[in-house]
Amino acid sequence: MESVEAYLTRKKQELELLNGCLKHPLTIQFPKSVAEVIEQKFHLAAALKAEHALHDWAQTETAWTHSGRPRSGPFEFKYDYQRADLQVKGPSFYALENQSGSETVYTASGMAAISGLLMATAPVFSEADIITMPNSYGETTELIDSHTKHLRRIELGGSFAEIATLRGSRPRVLILDSCTTASAFEGTLKCAQPRLDLIVFDTTCFSSGSGWILRALSWAGRAAIPVILLRSHTKLDSLGVEYGRLGSAVFAPCPLAGDAKQQWLEVLLTEMRNAVRLFGGAALPAHFPPYVGSPAYRSLTNKRVAAMLVNSRRMTHYFSAKLAGLAAERHFAHGLYVTLASAKALDENQARDIVAELCADLRRRGMPLRHAGSFGFDFGAAEWSTDRIRDRYVVRIAAPDLPTSLWDEIVAAVGAWWKARERRVGMSPQNVGTATEVPLGTVT
Repeated sequence: MESVEAYLTRKKQELELLNGCLKHPLTIQFPKSVAEVIEQKFHLAAALKAEHALHDWAQTETAWTHSGRPRSGPFEFKYDYQRADLQVKGPSFYALENQSGSETVYTASGMAAISGLLMATAPVFSEADIITMPNSYGETTELIDSHTKHLRRIELGGSFAEIATLRGSRPRVLILDSCTTASAFEGTLKCAQPRLDLIVFDTTCFSSGSGWILRALSWAGRAAIPVILLRSHTKLDSLGVEYGRLGSAVFAPCPLAGDAKQQWLEVLLTEMRNAVRLFGGAALPAHFPPYVGSPAYRSLTNKRVAAMLVNSRRMTHYFSAKLAGLAAERHFAHGLYVTLASAKALDENQARDIVAELCADLRRRGMPLRHAGSFGFDFGAAEWSTDRIRDRYVVRIAAPDLPTSLWDEIVAAVGAWWKARERRVGMSPQNVGTATEVPLGTVT
């Protein structure tokens, strides 16, 4: 358990890292509370953005001055009109070795990365099977179902072995998603002979140096399957301040893949760059955090994620014991949040209302739990969500980087609030029914 004093000392180091990126640093006081940490950190992030805008006033959407390459900390940019040809030189967000030969396409958001990539598959694959995992990121599956008619989506029910039973000669693309359950993710990496042509790995919810990423790359490498790493950098890569909307797709080399796979991977890279240009999804130089890449940044980011994982495990244990039958999903692969379900079925508006009421009640009691659609903050985040496996609406509680004792207090308050609400609506944990199992290998 991290003490409050140790937590505040670590947060002072984060503040100093941000402040050190300013050309005119501010005076930083040792934070005396979580509220002061959050306020100072967001203040510094705003100052960094403002200073960047004032200093680089001539660097507009069109590089009209040709007065040199614009920069953001260690990142250097080159572009012409509207950043359609944006080139980025700088450190990798990933703390991985042996990245030589990889190519990165930066985009305006994580969704811009996945949409640009999926649109780019059309010239490469006239038709293909795209395999998604249980409860993959909802907007990814929505995008596939709505806008990629050349891709036939197959959602796994629970076992990766199902792929071996699929018939047909279509190319197969797997969306490996950190939002799925830990058991499904683990089971996937245990498949000895995956019959796949490409793996698209959304790493957003994993730390950039996570062992899960290393394991997945090793698994794909042994099977000679090319991998493209997709990521939204507004969550775990900006010290909790969501510095700016930024996404990327890293085309990782696969030495064991045959010439044919390497060739169409190169074509896919070219087509993705075209898709980003044509759909207007290029990244903004101002959204690259200037503090990325230093040893201090790596160390502090690792400590932040480790603290969130500890808090999430404690939350999982508490809800499992105190909210038996109401903790919907407790073991996501990323381990950063859990979901809670009501014994009485909810519609979308009801789930939204519950989140608003929960956060408002705890905020009045001075507890840092906020209604936020993202996570990775220095405050707890609650949001409504969908459980597609059981076709229901749930509430997501994301663990923050907070002192252990304070988060334990917040989790206990959430648990008490949830049980009180269940009693108000006339239900009890004992009345929770057994969910209906979803058939495996459902084609959508």
